[in-house]
Amino acid sequence: MILCFDIGGTTIKLAEAFSQDDIRPKGRIPTPAHDFPRFIAALQAAVTGASTPPRGLAISIAGVIEPETGLATVANIPCLTGRTLRADIEQALGLPVEIANDADCFALAEATVGAGRGHDVVFGIILGTGVGGGIVVRGKLINAGGGFAGEWGHGPVAQRILDEPEVMLPAFPCGCGQMGCLDAVCSARGMERLHTHLNAGGALASTEIVAGWEAGQPEASRTIEVWLALLAGPLAMVENMLGAGIMAVGGGLSNAPRLITALDLAVRKRILRRFDRPLIVQAECAIEPGLVGAAILGLGVNPERELVL
Repeated sequence: MILCFDIGGTTIKLAEAFSQDDIRPKGRIPTPAHDFPRFIAALQAAVTGASTPPRGLAISIAGVIEPETGLATVANIPCLTGRTLRADIEQALGLPVEIANDADCFALAEATVGAGRGHDVVFGIILGTGVGGGIVVRGKLINAGGGFAGEWGHGPVAQRILDEPEVMLPAFPCGCGQMGCLDAVCSARGMERLHTHLNAGGALASTEIVAGWEAGQPEASRTIEVWLALLAGPLAMVENMLGAGIMAVGGGLSNAPRLITALDLAVRKRILRRFDRPLIVQAECAIEPGLVGAAILGLGVNPERELVL
């Protein structure tokens, strides 16, 4: 059995994975975000309370691991940033540990048991609080050792001058420290920022903007038209680079089927390969994809991997 954790800034979700088809959620506990000994104690309590002794731990986390150094950067869990996280947990608990970014775990879940089943290359897209992603090739994460692959939401690539529709935009600041990232203008909060800019201060929640677009409301429709134009070009470039057979979308904005269909049509007009079916689809692994992805990651690792304690 692999004990799985989906670790966020406020909550740690738990599951026991006996096989890819037998993953049993075991509730959730608060995340000790500022105290590493308490964080380790929480994981230890989960190990102690498991139904059977686990042969390893698999962790999905909202952060990244530097592949060369093993150092973690986890913005919403300060006590983990700057640590060689896998080695530290292994030393504390005496069990093999596998860790992956939560977007990577989402992509792995979609590629294995979700919308990407049967495709050699799957790109998992996150469109929610942030814009992110993960890449799975022939059932394996392309960056299995950690790192930043699939983070298409960051980098100064958002268009500022659009011809269709015709609009000029500022380079919005992004939380990563750069200007002009897709994350800053195409995430749920980014959509709201975009709407306020295009409509001279008319603030709406992203859900209200999407609902207004679906109802034909002109200001919301203008925002979604620009939002689609901003996303479609970069996603087309990603598709031309990866040759993904499917792009599965998760995150809050994926809950609007018409929006995802519109994005799919906009992207397919811009790519080299011609599909007679949708390329960009809603994710199918809707229930705890972080835990499912962590389970698949942990189950696929050699259980005899030697610990360095």
